[in-house]
Amino acid sequence: MAITALLALLLFSMPGHAQESRLPSIGGSGGGLIAGQQESDIGQQVMVSIRRSAPRISDPLVYDYLSAITYRLVPSAPLQNRDLTLALIDSPAINAFAVPGGIVGVNGGLFLNAATEQQFASVLAHELAHLSQRHFARRMEQQETSAPLTLAGMIAGIVLSAVTQSDIGFAAIAGTQALAAQNMLAYSRSHEQEADRVGLDILASAGMDPRGMPEMFEIMMRQNRMQGNRLPEYLSTHPLTQSRVADTRNRAEQYPDENIRDGQEYHLMRSRLQVHYAPSPDVAVETFEAYLDRPDAQRNDAIRYGLSVAYLEDRQYEKAVDILNDLLATNPGRITFQVTLAEVRLAQNRVDEARSILKDALARNPGNYPITHTLALTEIADGNGAAAAEHLKQLTRQLPGQEHLWLKLAEAEGMARNIVGVHRARAEYDVLMGDLESAQRQLRQAQEKLPAGAPQRQIVTERLAEITSRLHARANS
Repeated sequence: MAITALLALLLFSMPGHAQESRLPSIGGSGGGLIAGQQESDIGQQVMVSIRRSAPRISDPLVYDYLSAITYRLVPSAPLQNRDLTLALIDSPAINAFAVPGGIVGVNGGLFLNAATEQQFASVLAHELAHLSQRHFARRMEQQETSAPLTLAGMIAGIVLSAVTQSDIGFAAIAGTQALAAQNMLAYSRSHEQEADRVGLDILASAGMDPRGMPEMFEIMMRQNRMQGNRLPEYLSTHPLTQSRVADTRNRAEQYPDENIRDGQEYHLMRSRLQVHYAPSPDVAVETFEAYLDRPDAQRNDAIRYGLSVAYLEDRQYEKAVDILNDLLATNPGRITFQVTLAEVRLAQNRVDEARSILKDALARNPGNYPITHTLALTEIADGNGAAAAEHLKQLTRQLPGQEHLWLKLAEAEGMARNIVGVHRARAEYDVLMGDLESAQRQLRQAQEKLPAGAPQRQIVTERLAEITSRLHARANS
């Protein structure tokens, strides 16, 4: 929560940055909670700041898992708006967040610290509960009567704190404003208790084990004790006490004990991220080889998979292939194993083999994000820009908010010498990054290259008019 709360703070204190428009006012002395459209505007601008400032994990396999587990929980959450935007932050710290506008995010470090899928899901359920109860919106309304957070130095401090994930930025903020900022970040105890209760119901309704929540809290408490006076990021905004842990455990025990087992995919993604956060590929290899020396580890597919990913990163390609082929022999349709095997073949520049693996997998799983994305990368590696662009266009239709897909599409269109396509893809990237002026320039250049009356010119002209209208609205706000 800490990173995004800082970013949200930035947005609420920003008078007229290169954002699409100034944020709307929040309620008023008698105005109630933030309105739905206001929350949507807030969410869009929070995502702009996340894209600009927070390091992201763009791994399609991990993102696909996060999306699947989130939308397993969503039908059980009392949300008014179930159209969520997910952000996967590249940080090994325990953290998750949810802010108005349906923005839900997770640090990669949550995978490292949650030993089970039930524990991992409990944090997501807790954040969905905060979102459904509009706790962040209530905090914003309460803070409206506090000192205005508008100084340029404060904006710079908040940005610095968000990017460095430290308290450095707050050193630049005057004392009373810093206090107001800190107060903005922390949920109240009553909000935490309500989110615990609603989160437990979400877990149980979604067929997951509510006991994962107190287990995760205990992991956080242990980290807190180990770190001394330095709170884990999550606990700095989600105050946790022994009595709250005990209360949550008592509540969880009232649900039926159904001995719910984790899905394998969670542990595969956890292994993948353990390799990602290892100090070096050779350390990752040593770590997973040591795991395999444990009793019964040879039958643990997640450990074997983690070792294959470590071998891939350490360029021990054939060792990775041997493990992945063994895994596929007993799990022939497992997308994660197929995509990773294709990644190994691509790393070896054996593009025909990678393409064959992926096309076979895609035939059985049409539209799958990780498969399609890896196939696009394979086509780029083989110089087939037009083929890559077709795959990437499909993905940008499915996931229009993933800015890295637009950048990759621009690269593929350039390789295919489709200059209009380059301009259009770059324009959409610029929109997501909040740079509407650059998007306008890109679309004008695309428009100039298209003949009058061409259907594509009409599409570009309509999009240009939309961007221009948004720029005018921002200038007049």
